[in-house]
Amino acid sequence: MPLPSALETARATLTGSLLLPSDDAFDQARRPWNLAIEQTPAAVAEPADIDDLRMLLSAARDAGATLAMQPSGHGASGDLGGAVILRMAAFDDLDVDVVAGRVRVGSGVRWGAVVDALEGTGWAAPAGTSPVVSVAGYTLGGGHSWFSRTAGLGSDNLRAVWIVRPDGSHERVDDESDPDLMWALRGAGGVVGLVTALEIDLVRTPALWGSALTFDAADAAAVLRAVRDLADVAPSGMNVFMNSLRLPDAPQVPEEIRGRSFLTVQALSADGAAEDLLAPVRGAGRVQREVSGATSPAALAAASNEPTEPTPGRGAAVALSAFDDATIEQLMEFRQRDEQRPIMSIDIRMLGGALDEPRRAGFASLQGAQWLLHALAPLFPGSPAEPGAESLRGFLELLDPVRSPRTVATFLAPGQTLERCGSAADIERLRALRDRVDPEAILHEGRLPR
Repeated sequence: MPLPSALETARATLTGSLLLPSDDAFDQARRPWNLAIEQTPAAVAEPADIDDLRMLLSAARDAGATLAMQPSGHGASGDLGGAVILRMAAFDDLDVDVVAGRVRVGSGVRWGAVVDALEGTGWAAPAGTSPVVSVAGYTLGGGHSWFSRTAGLGSDNLRAVWIVRPDGSHERVDDESDPDLMWALRGAGGVVGLVTALEIDLVRTPALWGSALTFDAADAAAVLRAVRDLADVAPSGMNVFMNSLRLPDAPQVPEEIRGRSFLTVQALSADGAAEDLLAPVRGAGRVQREVSGATSPAALAAASNEPTEPTPGRGAAVALSAFDDATIEQLMEFRQRDEQRPIMSIDIRMLGGALDEPRRAGFASLQGAQWLLHALAPLFPGSPAEPGAESLRGFLELLDPVRSPRTVATFLAPGQTLERCGSAADIERLRALRDRVDPEAILHEGRLPR
């Protein structure tokens, strides 16, 4: 097989770096952000510039390999045999236009850098909850944020990209120049080209008000019903996340909360007007703790408690078309069973608003879905797959009767494909587009089903 020799030749000409399995640093470099996922690529490259990307395209063609962009290691699915992983740290341009309300970012930039650059400007990024996720991976995979009810998915805010096509050409693409390519890039990942930079709309936030209400698990069902009812009247400028947390009975947890369960409701709006709308939620149970007042995107990122270093993890996500009383009761009863203790937290996000009226055509969509849930069962080194995996299966089975027909790629689990994110017609459209722009299949197919 010509793979090793072709890549060895490329390594000698690159300005950046290329690691092969025989290199000492390869094992560390190939790892994704989620250390529970095993990926065994043919090589890991860090291109320094556009010329490097062109050389890697040529080398992949000669080697019979594919190129898979994975800027920060997030979103790994586990199947990268014969692929060259592209780490894009060198593509770190960041240019904020506060007059136009846009930002241009290189594909190696992470959301934390954008959030910091916007502090005090009156603008917010349509960023996810983790500051260490790459802008490119998040946006090209759909991306749901604190501002999605206000501004839509991350992909809805994608105005343009700079892309290296499989033939080596590098150009700026937008809806006017190539609407089909932009449709695919909004949610299907980089299956149609190598994105080097993105132009993204910002969200106008002259003032932000936030509130976090924490309740005991005994009040969780009543509070969930109150928030569910709030969704019928909440303006699109109001975004609500909930978290059901079940703390372990472990000595490292403070004694006063050890082994206890809580439900926290977090609301964010452009001003304090939403305070009155939260009154029924506040009255649905006894508030154990409340934090309310002015906030900022930087404060939200700092309070996310997302891991800032690669860790092993496992979870399951599902978008719901309904959240009726019976589903709420069944979920909370399931939640408190002793055998479901491996699930430490369940995030519940209110959808609707701008998500139901996307501004731009794209593969990713949560139109018509009402809630987005994600369950987390921590995975520790050396721990068995069960019973956590069984608990996550039970979580999905319980919610299957009210499952929405589609979710977004950024919430897919390892091994899941884009079939969960689009219709059969959407998948066929993606395949046809790939056949047109990449007839030699040099780009990795990502999560596109075979």
